[in-house]
Amino acid sequence: MEFGFTTAAYVVAAVLFILSLGGLSGQESAKRAVWYGIVGMALAVFSTLIGPGAGLWALSIVLIAAGGVIGYMLASKVEMTQMPELVAGMHALVGLAAVFVGLNAHIEMVRVAGLDGAEKAALEGFAALIAKKTSVELSILRVELFLGVFIGAVTFTGSVIAYGKLAGKVNTAATKLPGGHMLNAGAAAVSVLSLIWYLNSGGVLPLALMTLMALFIGYHLIMGIGGADMPVVVSMLNSYSGWAAAAIGFSLGNDLLIVVGALVGSSGAILSYIMCKAMNRSFISVILGGFGGEAGPQMEVEGEQVAIEADGVAAALEEADSVIIIPGYGLAVAQAQQAVSELTKRLRAKGKEVRFAIHPVAGRLPGHMNVLLAEAKVPYDIVLEMDEINDDFPETDVSIVIGSNDIVNPAAQDDPNSPIAGMPVLECWKSKQVFVSKRGQGTGYSGIENPLFFKENTRMLYGDAKASLDKLLSMID
Repeated sequence: MEFGFTTAAYVVAAVLFILSLGGLSGQESAKRAVWYGIVGMALAVFSTLIGPGAGLWALSIVLIAAGGVIGYMLASKVEMTQMPELVAGMHALVGLAAVFVGLNAHIEMVRVAGLDGAEKAALEGFAALIAKKTSVELSILRVELFLGVFIGAVTFTGSVIAYGKLAGKVNTAATKLPGGHMLNAGAAAVSVLSLIWYLNSGGVLPLALMTLMALFIGYHLIMGIGGADMPVVVSMLNSYSGWAAAAIGFSLGNDLLIVVGALVGSSGAILSYIMCKAMNRSFISVILGGFGGEAGPQMEVEGEQVAIEADGVAAALEEADSVIIIPGYGLAVAQAQQAVSELTKRLRAKGKEVRFAIHPVAGRLPGHMNVLLAEAKVPYDIVLEMDEINDDFPETDVSIVIGSNDIVNPAAQDDPNSPIAGMPVLECWKSKQVFVSKRGQGTGYSGIENPLFFKENTRMLYGDAKASLDKLLSMID
């Protein structure tokens, strides 16, 4: 009876998770989709707690309560600018959990193997499942937990380094140890040999050796990826965490964990592929941590950046009929989304066409800009993707770039040695006038110089984005 209820609850939870993922594909349905996910997870946790093998109730309740409190505190304090770091941190926890579950499964296998027939008959839960397995099934279980630990360890250290890069605590440049990819290949080869050793011996030493190799691979893979490509890295690590969960689901015989892990793993991989196409990157090279470095000396940028004050921008907007706003991470840092929303309202009230151009990797997290604009209640129908709006720049009077660098960098098209060479970008320089809201003359997070800032039709509005927009709003009735 208990097992039947748990299975039914898992099916319902899986359907809710699928609906949640499907709903997140659109801004209008995203809020409802989040609730699907919340209800599905609550149902999954509850049915697991009362299902077969349930025990240690006091400890379970304490741990769930502690996790809930910590999660609430983090969610309450984290700013939108810190969401990419938070997501990377969550991926690290998923990877670490996979490692611990896999190691615990190994310990249980060793313990059950040392019991006699009568003792095995009295076992419950996961231990009872192990006791009923044949030698072939035990070998399959070892492969499953080995893969779970490997993927989990790679995800853990990779996510920690991604968090450090996103938070500015680790050098954002692509950095590899002497030997580069050969070190990764060597660590992978040692891991494969450790699997063979583990299948033949069942001992903890090959499992521990593989774990160390996987931890190194995760560290070295992500260190070898430059800051400009971190949005893809976050998506890729999301995929890794899903596959780690699926592998551990096979080890534990938990159908829901397998389904959810596969959903997360496949959706993360698909998103990574889409983003790689948007950045003209090789999906395989992303997985192997082989991109983000420079191909050679970059082109020299000639000219100078010409500054403008808010009144000059206001005058240009008064005369313009069409305006495209391009938001970037600087918008999130300055928390200027409300000011941008108000500027949009005032310009549209004057009969001007105002639209937003969103690059697939704008910000440091997929969908980062969409969430910010939705929070500020910018109408969904004027928020357009790069492919929908890029051809409209030549007929646009004014483009306003707020805190963006790489996604509007013409070097992607003009400089074959640029780290972002070949990456599709928003061609805002084709507009009649371009205004760039930027704190200063620095190169930004990725460290790549942007020739856009030096073009004749570009003017730089220096200062904090929110302060600059507030000053601009005071000049537009």
